[in-house]
Amino acid sequence: MGLLDDVMGMAGMNTGAQAGQHAGTLTMLLECINSRQIGGIAGLQHLFQEKGLGGLVASWIGTGQNLPVSADQLQNVLHSDMLQGIAAKTGVDTGQLTSILSQMLPQVIDKMTPNGEVPAANSILDLAKGLGAGQA
Repeated sequence: MGLLDDVMGMAGMNTGAQAGQHAGTLTMLLECINSRQIGGIAGLQHLFQEKGLGGLVASWIGTGQNLPVSADQLQNVLHSDMLQGIAAKTGVDTGQLTSILSQMLPQVIDKMTPNGEVPAANSILDLAKGLGAGQA
Protein backbone atom coordinates (compact mmCIF):
# COMPACT_ATOMS: atom_id res chain seq x y z
CA MET A 1 0.00 0.00 0.00
CA GLY A 2 1.50 3.33 -1.07
CA LEU A 3 1.23 6.86 0.24
CA LEU A 4 -1.83 7.58 -1.86
CA ASP A 5 -3.71 4.55 -0.54
CA ASP A 6 -2.62 5.28 3.05
CA VAL A 7 -3.69 8.93 2.94
CA MET A 8 -6.99 8.30 1.20
CA GLY A 9 -7.79 5.42 3.53
CA MET A 10 -7.06 7.54 6.62
CA ALA A 11 -9.24 10.32 5.25
CA GLY A 12 -12.01 7.88 4.26
CA MET A 13 -11.65 8.76 0.58
CA ASN A 14 -10.50 5.53 -1.04
CA THR A 15 -13.81 4.31 -2.39
CA GLY A 16 -15.99 5.15 -5.36
CA ALA A 17 -15.51 7.34 -8.39
CA GLN A 18 -14.18 10.23 -6.30
CA ALA A 19 -11.00 8.28 -5.47
CA GLY A 20 -9.44 9.23 -8.82
CA GLN A 21 -10.37 12.88 -8.34
CA HIS A 22 -8.86 12.86 -4.85
CA ALA A 23 -5.70 11.25 -6.25
CA GLY A 24 -5.43 14.12 -8.74
CA THR A 25 -5.97 16.60 -5.93
CA LEU A 26 -3.22 14.97 -3.89
CA THR A 27 -0.82 15.08 -6.83
CA MET A 28 -1.58 18.77 -7.43
CA LEU A 29 -1.16 19.49 -3.71
CA LEU A 30 2.28 17.86 -3.67
CA GLU A 31 3.34 19.81 -6.74
CA CYS A 32 2.17 23.07 -5.14
CA ILE A 33 3.95 22.30 -1.87
CA ASN A 34 7.13 21.75 -3.86
CA SER A 35 6.65 24.95 -5.90
CA ARG A 36 8.73 28.07 -5.46
CA GLN A 37 5.63 29.74 -4.08
CA ILE A 38 5.63 27.45 -1.02
CA GLY A 39 9.11 25.91 -0.94
CA GLY A 40 8.51 22.37 0.29
CA ILE A 41 7.36 21.24 3.70
CA ALA A 42 9.64 23.75 5.44
CA GLY A 43 8.02 26.54 3.41
CA LEU A 44 4.55 25.23 4.22
CA GLN A 45 5.46 25.18 7.89
CA HIS A 46 6.63 28.79 7.60
CA LEU A 47 3.33 29.86 5.97
CA PHE A 48 1.36 28.30 8.81
CA GLN A 49 3.65 29.92 11.39
CA GLU A 50 3.07 33.35 9.83
CA LYS A 51 -0.67 32.88 10.42
CA GLY A 52 -0.18 31.67 14.02
CA LEU A 53 -0.86 28.04 13.10
CA GLY A 54 2.67 26.63 13.24
CA GLY A 55 1.66 24.13 15.91
CA LEU A 56 -0.62 22.38 13.42
CA VAL A 57 2.14 21.60 10.95
CA ALA A 58 4.52 20.74 13.79
CA SER A 59 2.04 18.09 14.95
CA TRP A 60 1.92 16.60 11.43
CA ILE A 61 5.71 16.50 11.19
CA GLY A 62 6.19 15.19 14.71
CA THR A 63 5.61 11.63 15.81
CA GLY A 64 2.54 12.33 17.97
CA GLN A 65 -1.11 12.84 17.09
CA ASN A 66 -1.91 15.02 14.06
CA LEU A 67 -3.97 18.08 14.92
CA PRO A 68 -6.83 18.81 12.52
CA VAL A 69 -6.93 21.81 10.21
CA SER A 70 -10.16 23.40 9.06
CA ALA A 71 -11.03 24.45 5.52
CA ASP A 72 -11.17 28.07 6.74
CA GLN A 73 -7.67 27.81 8.22
CA LEU A 74 -6.34 26.45 4.93
CA GLN A 75 -7.94 29.28 2.99
CA ASN A 76 -6.33 31.71 5.40
CA VAL A 77 -2.85 30.18 4.97
CA LEU A 78 -2.67 29.09 1.34
CA HIS A 79 -2.65 31.54 -1.53
CA SER A 80 -6.05 31.91 -3.17
CA ASP A 81 -4.47 31.79 -6.64
CA MET A 82 -2.94 28.42 -5.81
CA LEU A 83 -6.23 27.06 -4.46
CA GLN A 84 -8.12 28.32 -7.51
CA GLY A 85 -5.53 26.73 -9.80
CA ILE A 86 -5.80 23.34 -8.10
CA ALA A 87 -9.60 23.60 -8.09
CA ALA A 88 -9.70 24.37 -11.81
CA LYS A 89 -7.34 21.52 -12.69
CA THR A 90 -9.20 18.98 -10.55
CA GLY A 91 -12.71 20.11 -11.46
CA VAL A 92 -13.91 21.02 -7.97
CA ASP A 93 -14.85 24.37 -6.47
CA THR A 94 -12.49 25.95 -3.94
CA GLY A 95 -14.84 25.26 -1.02
CA GLN A 96 -14.92 21.55 -1.80
CA LEU A 97 -11.17 21.60 -2.46
CA THR A 98 -10.29 23.12 0.91
CA SER A 99 -12.56 20.58 2.59
CA ILE A 100 -10.73 17.73 0.82
CA LEU A 101 -7.32 19.26 1.58
CA SER A 102 -8.18 19.74 5.24
CA GLN A 103 -8.67 15.98 5.47
CA MET A 104 -5.64 15.04 3.33
CA LEU A 105 -2.94 17.53 4.27
CA PRO A 106 -2.27 16.37 7.85
CA GLN A 107 -1.99 12.76 6.65
CA VAL A 108 0.22 13.67 3.68
CA ILE A 109 2.67 15.68 5.76
CA ASP A 110 2.68 12.99 8.46
CA LYS A 111 3.48 10.25 5.93
CA MET A 112 6.16 12.36 4.26
CA THR A 113 7.97 13.12 7.51
CA PRO A 114 8.72 9.76 9.09
CA ASN A 115 10.40 10.07 12.49
CA GLY A 116 9.77 13.83 12.39
CA GLU A 117 12.30 14.49 9.63
CA VAL A 118 11.44 16.92 6.82
CA PRO A 119 12.42 15.51 3.40
CA ALA A 120 14.31 17.44 0.75
CA ALA A 121 12.02 19.44 -1.54
CA ASN A 122 12.99 17.40 -4.61
CA SER A 123 11.75 14.19 -2.98
CA ILE A 124 8.28 15.74 -2.80
CA LEU A 125 8.37 16.39 -6.53
CA ASP A 126 9.49 12.80 -7.18
CA LEU A 127 6.57 11.55 -5.10
CA ALA A 128 4.11 13.79 -6.97
CA LYS A 129 5.40 12.52 -10.31
CA GLY A 130 5.04 8.95 -9.10
CA LEU A 131 1.45 9.52 -8.04
CA GLY A 132 0.61 11.13 -11.37
CA ALA A 133 2.17 8.30 -13.31
CA GLY A 134 0.31 5.74 -11.23
CA GLN A 135 -3.05 7.29 -12.05
CA ALA A 136 -2.73 7.12 -15.85
